[in-house]
Amino acid sequence: MKRKIININTDKCNGCGLCVPNCPEGAIQIIDGKARLISDIFCDGLGACIGHCPEGAILIEEREAEEYDEKKAMANIVKQGENTIIAHLKHLKDHGETKLLNLAIEYLKENNHKVPNFSEKPVLSHEGGCPGSKMMNIQKKTTSNNNDSSVKLESELSQWPIQLQLLNPMAQYFDNADIVVAADCVPFAYPDFHRKFLKGKILVIFCPKLDKTIENYIDKLATIFKEHTIKSITMVHMEVPCCFGTNSVVEEALKKSGKNILIKEYTISINGEIV
Repeated sequence: MKRKIININTDKCNGCGLCVPNCPEGAIQIIDGKARLISDIFCDGLGACIGHCPEGAILIEEREAEEYDEKKAMANIVKQGENTIIAHLKHLKDHGETKLLNLAIEYLKENNHKVPNFSEKPVLSHEGGCPGSKMMNIQKKTTSNNNDSSVKLESELSQWPIQLQLLNPMAQYFDNADIVVAADCVPFAYPDFHRKFLKGKILVIFCPKLDKTIENYIDKLATIFKEHTIKSITMVHMEVPCCFGTNSVVEEALKKSGKNILIKEYTISINGEIV
């Protein structure tokens, strides 16, 4: 059938993943570093994801596509909690999709789920959707304005590239190195990252949630640990649950390498403090 459905321009897409949590139907996933429409039947064509794409890579087009299946989409939605259900029902109501809305409510009743009040916009919480994607304003503590702008801060970065996907595991700078493995949000959240963690170390970063090459990451880290004399590993991740995947990647790689290397672990709060 011919209907409206999203089109993702992969040339424009930078793989940021902001569209994913804003598609409660589960139609979009990050695959090979790009947002992909995984199934026509999960895309309602209403474009909830469009306003969250910073690159303008998502558009609505009319083309031949499989018919959207509201009940199959609801099977994905209910797994994400009540707030996601409310957001979806309100989304359908606001677009005048009465038929789809009735089907969604019918699915909830058939499967013994509570039909929530969706007249108000839901307040996102750790119970609805991924805690790591929760939107919030970070309140900064007031400090005295006595910064000396004449003091130039120096970068402690000692190698490039730093993203695990791009790193050569046989690079000589891994010889006799102290390595810091950081989730890629950490340097933005922790203001003293360079001085506290990076000075004198080799940096490896990745995202344990959005990156889809985790098995390759484990293999690559295992090769680094096995083929070089690594003096220590400093592991730094954020406090959100999805970021703790950093631990399992490093630990699995170390196990696979057969090495016994000292690991120091640090957790950073969203307020930019060491927990």
